[in-house]
Amino acid sequence: MNKPTLYGPAYSTYTRSARLALEEKGVDYNLVEVDFLQGPMPAEQVARHPFARVPAFEHDGFELYEVAAIERYIDEAFDGPSLQPKSAQERARMNQIISIVDSYTYPCTVGQLVIQRIVMPMLGENPDEAAIAEAMPEISKCMDVIAGLRADRKYLVSDRVTLADIHLAPIFDYFQNTPDSAPILQENPGLRSWWAEMSERESMQKTQLSSA
Repeated sequence: MNKPTLYGPAYSTYTRSARLALEEKGVDYNLVEVDFLQGPMPAEQVARHPFARVPAFEHDGFELYEVAAIERYIDEAFDGPSLQPKSAQERARMNQIISIVDSYTYPCTVGQLVIQRIVMPMLGENPDEAAIAEAMPEISKCMDVIAGLRADRKYLVSDRVTLADIHLAPIFDYFQNTPDSAPILQENPGLRSWWAEMSERESMQKTQLSSA
């Protein structure tokens, strides 16, 4: 069986989510960097992903895109600790949190706050403070909802890491590195304790950007 290949930049949150799944399963893999910050998405990546997004994935001739599908494939195709709960209720909660992250959390947290506060200065541009201010109420709501669903568990769904934690963690990492996160995290000690556990995992350390 050949090593799987992941196509996407290390700085991408969703590329990192797929990498976290591979690391948690103990799978050796190839990462092919795809940089799109300095220009349009490269044509070879559009050929892999018709919607011009990252990551894309290939394993033994099987090609796949959309990170939630990639994460589930990694969990089900390779040996290692299961990243999906066995109980129907916990699995449903995991899928619910993944959907909340994709539908509501990512657009405001990464699409507005992180892009403006972190990415634009890297590109020599000033952040759009109005866009940041507009995003903050929705970000606060998302974090409150996720904290409420976690309750007093060690991780988001149970006392074991699942795909829900893996899906959120890279987004949360960028978020907690912005000054704007401080008031929201102050109000959510449960998210702070979750992050204290999650950020120390070996998979997180191995996928951390050296400049972060």
